[in-house]
Amino acid sequence: MKIILDGMGGDHAPQEIVKGAVEAAAEISDEIIIVGEPEAIKHELKKNKYKGQQISVVPAHDVITMHDSPVRAIRRKTDSSMVVGLNMLKDGEGDMFVSAGNTGALVVGARLILGRIRGIDRPALASIYPDMTGGEPGMLVDAGASSESKARNLLEYALMGSTYVEKVWGRENPRVGLVNLGAEESKGTSVTKDAYQMLANSHMNFVGNIEGRDVPKGACDVIVCDGFTGNVILKLTEGVSLSIFKLVKNSLMESLKSKIGGLLVKSNLTALKEEFDYEEYGGAPVLGVNRPVIKMHGSSNSKAVKSAILRGLPYARENVVEIIKQEMLDVEEYIEEEEE
Repeated sequence: MKIILDGMGGDHAPQEIVKGAVEAAAEISDEIIIVGEPEAIKHELKKNKYKGQQISVVPAHDVITMHDSPVRAIRRKTDSSMVVGLNMLKDGEGDMFVSAGNTGALVVGARLILGRIRGIDRPALASIYPDMTGGEPGMLVDAGASSESKARNLLEYALMGSTYVEKVWGRENPRVGLVNLGAEESKGTSVTKDAYQMLANSHMNFVGNIEGRDVPKGACDVIVCDGFTGNVILKLTEGVSLSIFKLVKNSLMESLKSKIGGLLVKSNLTALKEEFDYEEYGGAPVLGVNRPVIKMHGSSNSKAVKSAILRGLPYARENVVEIIKQEMLDVEEYIEEEEE
């Protein structure tokens, strides 16, 4: 496999991006192609004492920043690391593209350059969501690609997320839940009510509506919602978890007795912290486009970059995009009938 890596995307590029690539290369035999400013990337490779042949560099002399307008940046910054990398993926020069750059630009670029899967109205970001009860994490779809969604979009998100969880994570017949303000079928907006009926009549393992309080409890394997709601859920969870860990840390440092107690539970707290650490999960697949694309957190460090590469590889290896294409052929007619 050939992994195309955006060497200039993210808050800590190219330093952490290159370091993460070197760390990933030590564990896999796949080729890694870093796209970006050649001298800067080669300098970082040298700094990390990399002397192998597994990592190569493709020049790109422009950068799409976090403040750029997504559509304008994709159309005008054709020599940016993101656009060059996506075009390489389109032309078959790699099997997967990984970036920590501007989320909006990456989603727009993937849609415009790679194209949408037939039958998919809107691509979606699928983010791993931890189970606070200690169970297996779920997948949240959409995590921020589209702020507003139609009922058919929610059905598409469920289908793509379910396929990914089954083929990449190995969970048979994953449970699909629709985020709503109540568990009853009659609750919610006209969009969620219509989506409920579509999901209930689909071949997926739909468990019904799930309330916000049930999302962290592992209520389902695939958490379906519009991108606005999904992004708020992710950011709120991140903020609350960080605040809780800070409060616990401060309380454990108040006295000698509490410090001793802290040492006794340190390993447990570390394990719990990892459950909420984006660095452990790496990146979120952009579902609904014609080739595998992985979006990393904008502040990704080398650990997160390495995780994104290692955890993202099954997305390409298991031909998930092709499986979703076939799934959409089977349900496209059904969606059109439901919308009439």
